[in-house]
Amino acid sequence: MKKILLACSSGMSTSLLVSKMEEAASSKGIEVEIWAVGQDKAQEDMKKADVLLIGPQMRFMKKKFEAVASEVGIPLDVIDPIAYGRVDGEAVFNKALELIGE
Repeated sequence: MKKILLACSSGMSTSLLVSKMEEAASSKGIEVEIWAVGQDKAQEDMKKADVLLIGPQMRFMKKKFEAVASEVGIPLDVIDPIAYGRVDGEAVFNKALELIGE
């Protein structure tokens, strides 16, 4: 099972994206756990994830999260702003798989 963590300012703006990503995973027959948290909870939840994707509005926090991500051994990246704005769950899901190495 793939565990994908999304982080945004409050954890709320990515909830629709989570649903769309789950639909993309289901259509591909891939078992996943995808969840979104606010920036204050992301560092703790990284310990349970295979990858961290950061909302584009938080790209300034990438360096802060990179330190923790390297400690727990997970990749991270900023979600593409166009995919985020379009709530393109398939594109974001594919990026997560790419980062995990699938």
